Amino acid sequence: MSVLHTAADLVLHLDRHLSGLLMAYGSWLYAIVFGVIFVETGLVVMPFLPGDSLLFGIGALAAATGGQLRIGWLFLLLLAAAAGGNSLNYFVGRAIGQRAFSGRVRLLRVEYLRRTEDYFRRYGGPTVLLSRFIPIIRTCAPFVAGVGRMSQPRFQAYNLAGAAGWVGLFLFGGYGFGNLPWVRNNFGLVTLGVIAVSLLPLLGLLAQPRARREMR
Repeated sequence: MSVLHTAADLVLHLDRHLSGLLMAYGSWLYAIVFGVIFVETGLVVMPFLPGDSLLFGIGALAAATGGQLRIGWLFLLLLAAAAGGNSLNYFVGRAIGQRAFSGRVRLLRVEYLRRTEDYFRRYGGPTVLLSRFIPIIRTCAPFVAGVGRMSQPRFQAYNLAGAAGWVGLFLFGGYGFGNLPWVRNNFGLVTLGVIAVSLLPLLGLLAQPRARREMR
């Protein structure tokens, strides 16, 4: 229960936690936020870390501090974190993919690997780009792209474009709207709203197979 309570408190009072970290660590907050975004996008086993809400919250804090946190530096730093995290995830998938599908593990058949490679040759670019805006999937997509041997130049082009769009949307959204009176007074609810909106594409993807079954 304590873990759930801590997680709920972090979500509902994200603005207070970020403000407290800024007061305690000053400019080191740049490194803390960089680390969270890098790990959330770079390690396939860490998809539960805050992404969208953290970007929105740090954008709002940058606007509220009157220049103590520079929004331009935040954008460049978090863009590097998001793109770098995805790159690490991609290279890990590329490194272990062929070994994992060597045929020794019954569930990991070589034919599955070939299908994955074929998919990423045809649809890998849009998948890497759009997955940025879908929690959990954005952490898994670059790993699977690496397993599927998506070409590195193509992956990096869509990776950078997706990172810029994702970081820019939520960071500048927080910077522009995070300190409006209603938003500031209901920051916990707004944070939950940001999370809910970011989950809509995932819910849409999960609903598609069911819709197809009902049509048959």
